[in-house]
Amino acid sequence: MAFLFLVVTLLVAPTIGSSEISLTRAFQGESPDREIFFYARLPRVLMAMLAGAALATAGVLFQALLRDALATPYTLGVSSGAALGAVIAISFGLQEIFQLSAIWFCSFLGAGLVLVLVLGIASEGRRISSFTLLLTGVTINSICLALILFLQSSTTFGRSLTIMRWLMGGIESEQTEVLIFLSAIVLPVCCVIFWRWREWNLLSIGDDWAATRGVPVKKAILIGFFAGSLLTGSITAFTGPIGFVGLIVPHALRLKLGADHRLLLPASALIGASFLIICDTVARTVTAPAEVPVGVITAMLGGPFFIWLLRSKRRSLWL
Repeated sequence: MAFLFLVVTLLVAPTIGSSEISLTRAFQGESPDREIFFYARLPRVLMAMLAGAALATAGVLFQALLRDALATPYTLGVSSGAALGAVIAISFGLQEIFQLSAIWFCSFLGAGLVLVLVLGIASEGRRISSFTLLLTGVTINSICLALILFLQSSTTFGRSLTIMRWLMGGIESEQTEVLIFLSAIVLPVCCVIFWRWREWNLLSIGDDWAATRGVPVKKAILIGFFAGSLLTGSITAFTGPIGFVGLIVPHALRLKLGADHRLLLPASALIGASFLIICDTVARTVTAPAEVPVGVITAMLGGPFFIWLLRSKRRSLWL
């Protein structure tokens, strides 16, 4: 069902926009329908699909590893770390020397370093406090934002504008080479995560529980955090920080499918892809011909959802 919904979304979304087009004329090579469909809308929809699938998968993975319903790349500060790494690359002009590979590498490195920092601060012996984890994520988000603003104010005017636009979190019509590059990262990493679903099921109960059932706990945790950071950093390098996808989609699906990662992980990837495609379609059409950054749309949906989830979790602790 989730796959069918994604297919329908992929077929319908490129036909929606400020300019009406005909798929028949587009596939027959007639202008401007061909250019609008194949060079403007379809690459953007495919980019949204990859980003949504990666962010939703990373959200499920972090929630399983940390056994915390509020753990996502955004709330943990991982997205902000990735953003800071990318901004460093932009500010110092590394992308002008090494092209997009510099932004991607710095973004991935920033995501990984921030994740290690957050986990180190929130750890209490072998336990990780959910409350401390959340506060640490908020604090790291603020620190990364302050550093980003400092770098933006210190760089040249042209690079400052690039950073400002990138920080809004948006989907662009990327070149085929970029889509292939991201697909070569996102798809294999997601497959590895799906394949190890049994380990995430056991780790979501507890490390000791998983260890007694043959799971190499340290190795599995290392693989999980590395995979989540790689997905988050890779997507953030090209889209900027887009929040709440890894929070809304997994929790909505848990109400329907339960907590079995054999079903939850692939369903989250498929629905996450559809969700971000729909959000981006709204972002580029609601104020057409102007556009709203898709990060604004996801924040408007995710903010209230996060507050509701936080209150629900606190209420369950009181009970």
